[in-house]
Amino acid sequence: GLLISAIRDDNPVVFLEHKMLYASKGEVPEGEYLIPIGKADIKREGADVTLVCWSGMVRQCLAAADDLEKEGISAEVLDLRTLIPLDKEAIFESLAKTHRLVIVHEACLTGGFGGEIAALVAGEGFDLLDAPVMRVAGPDTPVPFSPLLEAEFIVKAERIAATVRELVA
Repeated sequence: GLLISAIRDDNPVVFLEHKMLYASKGEVPEGEYLIPIGKADIKREGADVTLVCWSGMVRQCLAAADDLEKEGISAEVLDLRTLIPLDKEAIFESLAKTHRLVIVHEACLTGGFGGEIAALVAGEGFDLLDAPVMRVAGPDTPVPFSPLLEAEFIVKAERIAATVRELVA
């Protein structure tokens, strides 16, 4: 649906697909459907912390949220779907419910888009925060070519859950 929206948009659009999602399975609406560009989607409702993510990290955040639920921590998973335009309203609406934010992405921590979201929240939503904004991201190194090393590079649900536990504590 998002790809169809991108193709039909009159503006230039850069559409990136995550290679790890190619083999994923899930429900897809029957017939043609569109996902609006610039509108985030709440993949899971929560009350204690907001996990902002996109692309391949959505699955990792959902897995982390499942693990955290067993411990009584309710995590909201917000899939941005697009970075530009960024759905600021969805971020602030979620943050108004949870008052805690963890930004999860695969890029390097330094220079990654998560820093832009953190700066946005610090500048425009600081009063909504009850705790510091935290980020979970890839290490500040190039992505390894070796599949074994690449698997270590990619952010996992366990690391996300550990960050949330630290934040909530």
